[in-house]
Amino acid sequence: MDLVRVERFPLESEALRGNPLGDPACREVIVVIPPGYEEGGRRFPVLYLLAAYAGLGASLLHRACWEEGIDQRLARLFAQGCPPALVVLPDCSTRYGGSQYVNSNALGRYADHVVREIVPAIDRRYRTAAGPEGRGLLGRSSGGFGALHLALENPGQFGAVACHSGDLGFDLCYPPDFPVCAGELARAGGVRPFVERFLAGPVHSSQEFTAISTLAMAAAYSPDPRADAGFELPFDLETCETRPDVFARWLAFDPIGRVAARARALRELRLLFVDCGRRDEHHLHFGARRFARECRAHSVPIEHEEFDGGHRGTSFRFDVSIPKVARALAGAAR
Repeated sequence: MDLVRVERFPLESEALRGNPLGDPACREVIVVIPPGYEEGGRRFPVLYLLAAYAGLGASLLHRACWEEGIDQRLARLFAQGCPPALVVLPDCSTRYGGSQYVNSNALGRYADHVVREIVPAIDRRYRTAAGPEGRGLLGRSSGGFGALHLALENPGQFGAVACHSGDLGFDLCYPPDFPVCAGELARAGGVRPFVERFLAGPVHSSQEFTAISTLAMAAAYSPDPRADAGFELPFDLETCETRPDVFARWLAFDPIGRVAARARALRELRLLFVDCGRRDEHHLHFGARRFARECRAHSVPIEHEEFDGGHRGTSFRFDVSIPKVARALAGAAR
């Protein structure tokens, strides 16, 4: 089995410069080079693989006794016949754990960082099949949402999309976390004290993790520079009643409700693949079903699969999506 090669380079981001959280504007971009890249002048498709919440590109290289790093997985898949492609691992992490790959004046312009900065940088540095026919987006969980979001917001920029257990059906997946978040914020004395305590602590409870992830979603979906923390919460801190006006801003990001407006662009994709475990703890399998139904209602071709599993430990599903996306883009190689 031929090994892949992993390259890293820093990218100074104008999109992230001066972001509200003071997160670094210089980001590491990781590129996995397939076997055969050095031979001749062939151009290769590019797969942009987006990390889940609380992850970054480097996290995907992590390996354990029974878990492959993405470089190991790719080497195996290429050896098994998956068409070769460059695979790019961006870093869109934030002080709150993630960015959802959106542009937000409470977080920074992470969508622009990926699409306007990383994509052109990769096309300049590598022999790529530049153009939508040679670009794919993949991700799991928040990365799956990010793949759909970037495709929906940038029609004609990507040719294939795969979403594993992505954030879909916001009305089901997010509200169960609101009481947990409200409780943690009350104990800490507000958003800012909670964040300071969270960042200072080496160990975090599951309730604290739920709270910080909810704050990350609020910063992504309902930013407001007039608010004390730079974003509005979708629930009342005292009663935990949903604030319909704020939650409506969250729902506007739900890919399910965006299919109709982007149906024409979605039809032009060479592949739209969505899957989810039938026992997903965040009820995302219901959202995936609704997204697939909405696509079919608007004549958008979609491959929708379910598997026996929950939300965690699902990296094995990349064995399904990576070859699918690579095959969909293989015709662009030249």
